[in-house]
Amino acid sequence: MQQMKRELTIAIDGYSSCGKSTFAKLIAKKLGYLYIDSGSMYRSATLYFLRKGYIGADNINVDAIIEDINQVAISFEMDKISGEQVTLLNGENVEAKIRGIEVSGFVSQISAIAEVRSHMVAILRSIGGNRGIVMDGRDIGTVVFPDADIKIFMTASVDVRAKRRFDELSGKGVSVDLEEIKNNIIARDLTDENRDISPLRRADDAVILDNSRMTIKQQMVWFEELLEKYLDEN
Repeated sequence: MQQMKRELTIAIDGYSSCGKSTFAKLIAKKLGYLYIDSGSMYRSATLYFLRKGYIGADNINVDAIIEDINQVAISFEMDKISGEQVTLLNGENVEAKIRGIEVSGFVSQISAIAEVRSHMVAILRSIGGNRGIVMDGRDIGTVVFPDADIKIFMTASVDVRAKRRFDELSGKGVSVDLEEIKNNIIARDLTDENRDISPLRRADDAVILDNSRMTIKQQMVWFEELLEKYLDEN
């Protein structure tokens, strides 16, 4: 790989359960960059509001969420045992808690609230700073870092994404139903694409990666070729 003149900002957006986090983590590890999972931040906020009782099956208390959003502090640290990066909600490691089906069922609705997104974007930009960073989410290349050096938009078929999510949760001992996960993904796509604030869309200068039939090794080869092309042109 060519020598880089400076550290880059790499933005990875795309649909849920496309493997964005796995892909982004490997890129960050390869380049020695900081990795930030923006989705875990919205999941953490959703968990916080669920605990507060602001989210119910038939009602979301948006006014209470807006009033309380500044009490949501999110940070990241390396777990001393696993060596993996974990998400902290007001100092508590919530990495396992934010991956459950209940949080997944509400996170798109919570992230559609303008004040929640503004709060999260401010945190993300403060974390980014002037260092090499790989960040994945829904609006990284369009809103958080519109001037990112490399932008990637990931997608995959709904069936592939549902199976990946099912395998991930089952592997953690969580009892889940494949059809329920598929329906959750379809509903989340609809919400993400049609919300008024920062809807999910591909940035005009983002490169599309459909990994429906790709292994993670093949995806990394694809990225290395993309990076070499960027360095040749810049």
